[in-house]
Amino acid sequence: MKNGLYVALSAQISLARRLETVAANIANANTPGYRVDGVSFATELAKAGDQNIAFVGEGAGFVSRASGPLIPTGNPLDMAIQGDGWFAVQSNGQTVYTRDGRMQMNETGSLISMTGAPILDASGAPIQLDPSAGPPSITRDGMVSQNGRQVGAVGLYELDDAAKLTRAGTSGFTTDKPAQPILSFNSNSVVQGSIEGANVDPVREMTRLIEITRTFDGVTNSVTQTENSLQDAIKTLGGAA
Repeated sequence: MKNGLYVALSAQISLARRLETVAANIANANTPGYRVDGVSFATELAKAGDQNIAFVGEGAGFVSRASGPLIPTGNPLDMAIQGDGWFAVQSNGQTVYTRDGRMQMNETGSLISMTGAPILDASGAPIQLDPSAGPPSITRDGMVSQNGRQVGAVGLYELDDAAKLTRAGTSGFTTDKPAQPILSFNSNSVVQGSIEGANVDPVREMTRLIEITRTFDGVTNSVTQTENSLQDAIKTLGGAA
């Protein structure tokens, strides 16, 4: 019976983690550039006498890189990416990659994110605009012009498919493998005047939330029944003694 309790506990731990990720996805369904979190599970075997007992592992997190919908805004400083590329910003001394293309120009002309982080070009340098030259024009390859004069280029970066992404803020990520600047714009491009929405399917996530909650309740009931059986067994054995 104790083995059953341990198995149920492992299931509760894994379900709790999955519940956290689904809740975060639902909470960020309207966050520009947000990428869905997921958890993959594996079964761990433990030896108990002559029997193998299967426990549910805690689970390994992963990030879905599927694209979200393009949302037109009409703001000339807003940008979206078509393809698999990422914008890069400088935040807290490290390079953070994001699909959140909401940008602004500060009083000195620096192109920055909504959190105030400098937007980087393909060489990893901050982009400087002319604050007195009016709204910029941005082409599909990220080239930025003001009054017909090129003033910089927004960098797009490719992240290794095998790279581990670690959240840095809501829509940003750091990576354990070097990102490569994108120099060919056949399959990747910048769309001015739009932003990319979260790649969250609210209906699917709500369905998952309900399924996980029901499963968690079922496991909890199983634990309660097992504990009651143990207590009854102890009483019976105690009475027999």
